[in-house]
Amino acid sequence: MTMSAAWYLRRLSRMGPQEVGGRVGDAVRRRRWRAAPPAGPDATGARFTAVLPPEALAAVPQDAVKRLVAEADRLMSGHAEFFGVARDDLVDPDWWYDPKTGRRASDGYAFDVPYRDEDAVGDIKQIWEPSRHQYLTVLAAAYAVTGNERYAERVAEHLRSWWTANPPLRGVHWISGIELGIRLLSWVWIRRLLDGWPGARDLFEGNPVAREQIWHHQRWLAAFPSRGSSANNHVVAEAAGQLASTCAFGWFPTSARWRTDALRLLERHLRSNTFVSGLNRELATEYHGLVLELGLAAVAEADAAGVPVPATVRLVLLRMTDALAAVVDDRLRPPRQGDADDGHGLVVDGAGTDRWASLLATGGAVFGRLDWWPAVPAADARTPLLAALVKPYSPSAGRPKTRPDHFADAGTTILRGPGGIWCRCDGGPHGFLSIAAHAHADALSVEVRHDGVDVLADPGTYCYHGQPEWRQYFRSTLGHNTLQLDGGDQSVSGGPFLWTRHARTRVLVAQPGGDTARWCAEHDGYQGSVHRRRVELSRETAELTVVDEVRGERGPVRLAFHLGPAVTADLTGDRAVLTWTRDGEERSAELDLPGELTWRTYHGQSEPPLGWYSAGFGRKEPATTLIGTGFADDAEGFTTVLRFRD
Repeated sequence: MTMSAAWYLRRLSRMGPQEVGGRVGDAVRRRRWRAAPPAGPDATGARFTAVLPPEALAAVPQDAVKRLVAEADRLMSGHAEFFGVARDDLVDPDWWYDPKTGRRASDGYAFDVPYRDEDAVGDIKQIWEPSRHQYLTVLAAAYAVTGNERYAERVAEHLRSWWTANPPLRGVHWISGIELGIRLLSWVWIRRLLDGWPGARDLFEGNPVAREQIWHHQRWLAAFPSRGSSANNHVVAEAAGQLASTCAFGWFPTSARWRTDALRLLERHLRSNTFVSGLNRELATEYHGLVLELGLAAVAEADAAGVPVPATVRLVLLRMTDALAAVVDDRLRPPRQGDADDGHGLVVDGAGTDRWASLLATGGAVFGRLDWWPAVPAADARTPLLAALVKPYSPSAGRPKTRPDHFADAGTTILRGPGGIWCRCDGGPHGFLSIAAHAHADALSVEVRHDGVDVLADPGTYCYHGQPEWRQYFRSTLGHNTLQLDGGDQSVSGGPFLWTRHARTRVLVAQPGGDTARWCAEHDGYQGSVHRRRVELSRETAELTVVDEVRGERGPVRLAFHLGPAVTADLTGDRAVLTWTRDGEERSAELDLPGELTWRTYHGQSEPPLGWYSAGFGRKEPATTLIGTGFADDAEGFTTVLRFRD
């Protein structure tokens, strides 16, 4: 996907004068840096002291050790999967190769590489992901818990290979700050987890190539922070990686200044990226998880180095943790809202480890769990390792006494009912900052689960680059459980990661308690019209009612309900019988649809895309979508009733 001149003009229109000035400065600096990069300062005699306490590794649960070792052995055999693409070449990887398209990125000055052009470089996510080196943190963790040196030796081989293939400012891995930041964080943990290996010092602080790479990563991050309309999760990753590395690898004359700047940047952007309620302002749940992981990892490095951390940083992370505990369903699954690209801040666990349970376990160890928190199993490796470094922080006041159901600043309301009924109602803003890069056109959408099973599902994200028709579908209004008017989206897309007009939403009623939970909101995304939606959940009858109204100018409508992949639908007229299996038991529900509309099902249609579910980035599977078509002129409102059967 190559960005057009029109896209760049639209993108420029979303920037303020300060951001434009900063980007001009960045362009000048990139031009100056085209000359041969300078040699890093001499750091002979550098030492690594940010080691784990002796008891930390012993605290890793045995189940976590088994999963970790199994994953490490799979990696040792060369096998891994990135975004749905299986690889068997990780014994000796080609760091610039994309196995999805078969293309290989070209050499050259980093800022000349057309990384958005899949025809030129391949799928950039496929190339970047292994070079975050999070699979190497898994191998290093396997060494730490087993003492088996073959894991450490493989890590050393791959790091030396990567450093040789990717000298400073050459090639595709020196383009994006988030990649450099996460890679630095991985290197810190690799060095920590290999501390007992005799070759650890010669691999890192005793290795001039490693020191040169670390210094150039830090120099890059100090020079090119994400700014203005791009200051979302990317700038948090950059600041977290810079803070972690300048704490653990503070070997250079500039380390103290860069550390101070990184801590200031982290504090500022953790606050700006987070609502006071604790939810992430991008309203993209996976980025809530990414930012929380990055923040906890950065604080761990500061605490290990004895660097004072502002109380506001810990407070934001505490609020994020409590908010996550509040919004998950009975199976510890959070909302599937906004973009998601499977990004992690720190990976030291094997496959099968529940990301959200792990985050809540870490939050409980660091901040203390509250009485209303859901039960969380202690089954991951990351929690005891991170908690061993982070200073406990549990303020006596300010935390919610009961489980929050309504987050007014984020426009998120959770309705809960018997049998694990969980319903998220979306009345929040259209993403974060002027471009709302990771937002979807999903105003007033609902997401409904029963005992953790997606019944009315958010279809997910699937892709970012290279497949524009799929990118458009998964973030479109029709791709969500809401109403489309006149065939368009509620918000206007200006291209990838860019929205030029944002629907404005306001919540009119949010009463998640009582025998009948109620929610009502409206948005103005359709010019000259207002879409209003009311949702009621009867806890006595396990019945969910959704009423949609169009006020002002009216016209053709499409009302969509996307079912989860486990749910089948038998549609007759305006009634659908839904069935699925949970833990070997048959479950069912009836969906009475508005009779004013004509209903049909879609399942795995490609031209145009309709009837799909993406469980993770790069993966999609057919699922049933119910679409009702008609005219808003024909009715005062459209009423849908979902009844769960015993």
